[in-house]
Amino acid sequence: MIKNKEAYKSIGEVAKILNLINKKKGILNTHTIRFWEKEFKQIKPVILSGNRRYYNATNIKILKKIKFLLKDQGMTIIGAKKLMNINKSLELDEFKNKSINVHNSNIKTKLKNILKLLDDLKKIK
Repeated sequence: MIKNKEAYKSIGEVAKILNLINKKKGILNTHTIRFWEKEFKQIKPVILSGNRRYYNATNIKILKKIKFLLKDQGMTIIGAKKLMNINKSLELDEFKNKSINVHNSNIKTKLKNILKLLDDLKKIK
């Protein structure tokens, strides 16, 4: 049976969507989603009978942003929280365009990129 895209997803399905898989054991890391739920007030799953969590498309989009900030960009929980609490809604593509290319030729260029990124983040506030 194929689920409607708009249907609520279980925590296991969301872990698959986010590719939160323990590489050693090959099992889903659903505990990561539960932890993020405690840390980020934006995540509000529906809890039905048996205390099972179900996530809608909005929650999944928020979780994707959080995963991107923490796992791909290497931000801390505190930094990601600050960015997620900004009133202006940022899309993942906007975050991606602000990332720093690790393969730049020298340290000076990297530092300039970091300073520009920090200035851009200050302007968002």
